[in-house]
Amino acid sequence: MKAIIPAAGLGTRLRPLTFTRPKPVLRVAGQPIIRHAIHTLVQAGIRDIGIIVSEVTRAEIQHAVRELTDLNITLIDQTRQLGLGHAVLTARDWVGQDDFCVYLGDNLFEKGAAPFVEAFRQTRPDALIALVEVADPTAFGVAELDGTRIVRLVEKPKTPPSNMAVAGLYCFTPRIFEMLDGMPPSARGEYEITDGIQRLIESGADVQGQQVEGWWKDTGRPADLLEANRLLLERLESQVEGEVVDSQLTGRVVVPASSRVIRSKIQGPVVLGENVLIEDAYIGAFTSIGRDSVVRRAEIEHSVVDAEAVIENVDTRLQDCLIGVRAQVRGGRRVPRTHKLTLSDASVIELV
Repeated sequence: MKAIIPAAGLGTRLRPLTFTRPKPVLRVAGQPIIRHAIHTLVQAGIRDIGIIVSEVTRAEIQHAVRELTDLNITLIDQTRQLGLGHAVLTARDWVGQDDFCVYLGDNLFEKGAAPFVEAFRQTRPDALIALVEVADPTAFGVAELDGTRIVRLVEKPKTPPSNMAVAGLYCFTPRIFEMLDGMPPSARGEYEITDGIQRLIESGADVQGQQVEGWWKDTGRPADLLEANRLLLERLESQVEGEVVDSQLTGRVVVPASSRVIRSKIQGPVVLGENVLIEDAYIGAFTSIGRDSVVRRAEIEHSVVDAEAVIENVDTRLQDCLIGVRAQVRGGRRVPRTHKLTLSDASVIELV
């Protein structure tokens, strides 16, 4: 069985973070989002993974997966971004006659892909779709069910047939390509995977729904990234190998051998990347600090700091922050009560 991860889009809902980088390479819990997706597919026994990329995203995606070994990763070019159905059809030649899974790389599942892949392998319907119960189904593709069988699938309906929304994981036989091939675009000009699945249903195919167990997170917005970071850090196991001088580490903390913590306090769960310096600082729970970053004479908690960032001389504790690659936060004289920041890569903020 193979897997497809669509990663050709621009992630406009996460701007300004995605002005310079595609969404799948943004980090949560110390790793690019796409690596979490790949990890869960490998845990499900899938090692042939095709990543759909565009001219804009190819280089960053290739860089994010360069160190992964013991699996076969193929980058598949999508020259135009015309919807998820089009992205899947782009991978038709690569998939061949194999069964395959489509995993939206910005989605995270507490129990991963394995429950869905295993159920699909056991019963082998024409399609198996991950479903999650939501409060407002109008923002999702929604399934109408007869037991576990999906009898109708509607994209963002004004009057939802149920509250069971399509989550970001699908398992298919190659029959889905016959439905996508020649399918007309939707009203918004895209080729919707839900329309392809509906055609599959109308052809008499067996399309099954399986409810997500545990939490599910779509990391499409800044607040979702912070929540995903929190959920993943809940699983963290302590590993302190780096230099710790006159400091207090409480809870689950990861300090790589190349990182240093000097005269500081860290309240876990917290993960530090390689070659990080924490000096005269406080790092609060549910925070991840990217490689080559510096936090000096500052306090930060419940935040995601990417690589090569600098935070120093900030008198007010930073909370709920997303700080991009090479971004800088430097303090001054004025001390507002709180700061909440979403900074794109290479930005510089002077707090004076």
